[in-house]
Amino acid sequence: MTGRELIAMRTAKFFEDGNLVNLGIGMPTMCLDFLPAGVDVWVQSENGVIGLDRKPQEGEYADPDVVDASGQTSLMRTGGCCFDSFASFGYIRGGHVDITVLGAYEVDGAGNLANWMVPGKAVAGMGGAMDLVVGARKVIIMTEHCDKKGNPKILKNCTLPLTAVGAVDYIVSELCVLRRTDAGLVLEELAPGVSVEDVIAKTGAELIVPAEIGCMV
Repeated sequence: MTGRELIAMRTAKFFEDGNLVNLGIGMPTMCLDFLPAGVDVWVQSENGVIGLDRKPQEGEYADPDVVDASGQTSLMRTGGCCFDSFASFGYIRGGHVDITVLGAYEVDGAGNLANWMVPGKAVAGMGGAMDLVVGARKVIIMTEHCDKKGNPKILKNCTLPLTAVGAVDYIVSELCVLRRTDAGLVLEELAPGVSVEDVIAKTGAELIVPAEIGCMV
C-alpha cells in the first residue's frame, strides 16, 4: 500500500453511513475506494451536485456535463441531483455538509489552513475551500507530511495566506493522525513502522503525545 492509499484508507474511516461529504480535488477523491463495509456516503461538490460516483472507466459512457469540482467527468449514482451554485453554497454555508476533506500546503498547530495560494505562482482562485472549511461540521486534511523538498507541511504557524482560521479538526498523513484541540495537536495514531520520534522530527509544530497511541490500520 502506498502512502497516499494509507492516507485515503484511514480518512475513509471517519465517514459514517449516510454522511454528506465533500471531497476536494486530488487525493481526497481516493477515499471512495476505501469505504468501510456497510458505509454508504453521498458526495457533494460545490459546482452543484449531490451523488457523484467514481470516474468512468475506459469505454464506459458518461455524461460529459457531469463533472466533479476539478472539472473531471464523473458518474452519478441513482438518486443523485444537480442544482445551481447558489443552492450548492447554501448547503455548504448552512452547515448541511457533514465532512469536508481537503488537501493542504500548510496546516499549523492552531488548526489554521493554507491551501489556496503559492506566492509567485498563478492560481485560479480559492474555489469553495473557504466556505467549506467554515460551513462543514468536520474538516479533515489529507496531506503528505512533508513537501517534495522534505520541509514539514505541519507548522507552528502557517507562512502562506490562510484559507481559514482554527477550522481544521483532523490531519491525516502517511505517518500519523493528528487531532486539533484548544491545547494543540494531539498525536492520536501512528502508521505501521513509524515511531513517535519519526513524527516529531518531521513536524514543525509541537505535538501533544498521550501515553497510549493507536494504529492507523
